[in-house]
Amino acid sequence: MSTPYAGTPRLPGPARHRAAGNHPGATRPAIQPPAETTAGTAPAAAGGRDRYLDTLRAIALVRVVVFHIFSWTWLTIVFPSMGVMFALAGSLMARSLSQRGAARVIKGRVRRLLPPMWVFGVFVVGTLLYAGWHPSRHGGGITGIVSVLNWIVPVGAPPYPDPAAHPWGWLDSSWADQAAGPLWYIRAYLWFVLASPLVLRLFRKSPWAALALPLVLCAVCSTGIVTIPGESGEAVTDFATYGACWVLGFAHHDGLFRGIPRYLTVSCASFMMAAGLWWASGHLTSEGWNLDEIPLGQALWSLGFVTILLQVSPSWKRLPDRLARFDPLITLANNRAVTIYLWHNLLIMVTFPIIDQAWNIPGIDRFGSELDASYSVLSLVLVWPLLAVAIVLLGWFEDLAAKRRPRLWPNGRTRTMGRATGRTPPAGRWAGEPVRRPRHDREEGRHGGA
Repeated sequence: MSTPYAGTPRLPGPARHRAAGNHPGATRPAIQPPAETTAGTAPAAAGGRDRYLDTLRAIALVRVVVFHIFSWTWLTIVFPSMGVMFALAGSLMARSLSQRGAARVIKGRVRRLLPPMWVFGVFVVGTLLYAGWHPSRHGGGITGIVSVLNWIVPVGAPPYPDPAAHPWGWLDSSWADQAAGPLWYIRAYLWFVLASPLVLRLFRKSPWAALALPLVLCAVCSTGIVTIPGESGEAVTDFATYGACWVLGFAHHDGLFRGIPRYLTVSCASFMMAAGLWWASGHLTSEGWNLDEIPLGQALWSLGFVTILLQVSPSWKRLPDRLARFDPLITLANNRAVTIYLWHNLLIMVTFPIIDQAWNIPGIDRFGSELDASYSVLSLVLVWPLLAVAIVLLGWFEDLAAKRRPRLWPNGRTRTMGRATGRTPPAGRWAGEPVRRPRHDREEGRHGGA
């Protein structure tokens, strides 16, 4: 295991890295996209995005960035971001499978996911090759070369050297390990997408069984009854840890929560969360209460936490007045969720050499202790403009992947004829120009996110 860079923790993962009716079989009818929406909003009904869920996704992304800077393990308890993100993705996946065939849905999801990763991989692998790395050195011979295919379709862990050389003298040698960290989420998401048609069918026949199976698998792996070594073990642990949250997304879409009294849901969820903390207390790692390193504790806590979030889900058509000021940022985060997640850890590493330049300021030595103590805070300040640059330069690949016109800053405010407007153009239009798209692309809505 490598040592994380300058206070940046390992990304979450297992040992290393991480409504229609009131019955489970009910499905929603095909949803037609609205003719027009207000800037930055999307109706929760009629095929638009639920702004409550969009807000949760934005909070989850911010929490991930903050955690990777400050290493505050209590954040994994206060807001289990990965469980939330998998649940939201599961809800969207259930919606798509209720409207279209499984093959078309899987193809569309994979199409939206992989191109942004390929851009990221071109940079990382290209830099490694330029610095002298050869894939045959990873795993030995042909095995190492074949494993590079995981940078194209991440069914396994993409290879990289650690420590890694690079052409810049200011970047830490752990940069490749840190940069590749987020790819565990891409791998897990891909496996969830591939398994969703079967899992959704099981869920609608026996919802409790579908919810319990991932927890049972996680318990079996965490207690050592079954040990799966290597990358396969990591993939199975990821799937088991967050599988119940993915299934909760199915329950949210199908309206299952509406048929259960709120007090009962909250009581059961609280019991699961207490069980998660109890298990974690007896299996603390060197990182303390970092639930990302305690799979069963993470699974139970995330399940209970997400259950409460989805039970109280208000299904906002637009943000409440007190949150309206954040609407552009929430819209931007959802439209560029994959870009933010892929690039944030590498950009956090870039902030530290930038902060180091402060030592060249005359007289700064008198404030050396203050500067040392403020590195994390300064990194948090600097990473957002760096992410903004990444969004402008690279984020539009998410639009191409979704078969949309490229947008540099998709925060819900469009420009027509060179003037900023407060309206989102009707479905099928972009910036005032007629663009006809298939209905199955339009129904995904304008507020993106895996």
